[in-house]
Amino acid sequence: MAGNSFGKLFKLTTFGESHGVAIGGVIDGCPAGIQLDLDAIQNELDRRRPGQSKIVTQRKEPDTVEFYSGIFEGVTTGTPIGFVIKNTNQKSKDYSHIKDVYRPSHADYTYDKKYGVRDYRGGGRSSARETASRVVAGAIAKQFLNSININAFTSAVGNIQLDKPYQELDFNKIETNVIRCPDETIAEKMISRISEIKKQGDTIGGVITCVIQNVPAGLGEPVFDKLHAELGKAMLSINAVKGFEYGSGFEGSKMLGSVHNDKFNEDGSTQTNLSGGVQGGISNGMDIFFNVAFKPVATTLQKQETINSSGETVEMQGKGRHDPCVVPRAVPIVEAMAALVIADYMLLRRQETNN
Repeated sequence: MAGNSFGKLFKLTTFGESHGVAIGGVIDGCPAGIQLDLDAIQNELDRRRPGQSKIVTQRKEPDTVEFYSGIFEGVTTGTPIGFVIKNTNQKSKDYSHIKDVYRPSHADYTYDKKYGVRDYRGGGRSSARETASRVVAGAIAKQFLNSININAFTSAVGNIQLDKPYQELDFNKIETNVIRCPDETIAEKMISRISEIKKQGDTIGGVITCVIQNVPAGLGEPVFDKLHAELGKAMLSINAVKGFEYGSGFEGSKMLGSVHNDKFNEDGSTQTNLSGGVQGGISNGMDIFFNVAFKPVATTLQKQETINSSGETVEMQGKGRHDPCVVPRAVPIVEAMAALVIADYMLLRRQETNN
């Protein structure tokens, strides 16, 4: 299997399956001399871990990260950082009924066709459990980018959405509720909706907004390595993501150029930021902001018609512990992937400056 690595200079390679012994990763290219706050890294994992509230999967995993290399006395050494997160609460029997059945909208069918074999226990490598390794790497990238602020939050669940621009929100309120929405009133409606859907044995999707602040101008490598293109790739690599838009996004297509253009101030900043902090594929120093759309979780507890490996029509029903909505736990994953992208471009910029 190819495609297990992300990044060019700040590079992450992940390994492991949902119901294997462990998942983990190797970070190559992290600069030496970074004083790491290991508790902060674990806190990021705690934000993503299962079982943290009633509106997420009840699989109980401590998700404790163990570092094996690349760190000495809390400081990065410049050598590869190897780490492992052990799986402790697998219930593989919950998946025995789909051993030869393809779940609708899952990777079961495509993995089988591509590799001729699949790990049906929780989806194996295709499971979103893999993203825990990304969160570890992203937490380290955040500490490398200590002057850059990255904040993601839930901005929509189904048809319930925030109607305020991010500039009017208090990011300190993101972690004050289980849905990770900085507006308490909207958060309560979102939580209620997810609880209602969960009782029906169904699932629901949503949107996460991410804002990256204090990014210097000049990050990005046209033509094919534009900054927003790499951010889009990063987000679309996350399980269940169906869409990515930055700046004015699809709404911008409805506007006139005379209205959409961001007029300059004398210092090079712009009066508006419909460009989303990126112009010509290069950061312009303004806030970078984008939306990431997540589909409803494919596994439902309702009966569904599907096919098995013999091509026969069968009926199946999800069992075990599943998220009724992935969005709350995906917030730190979006932040992590954003951090990996920005860290990579910051190192590239450093390389170009030194040359």
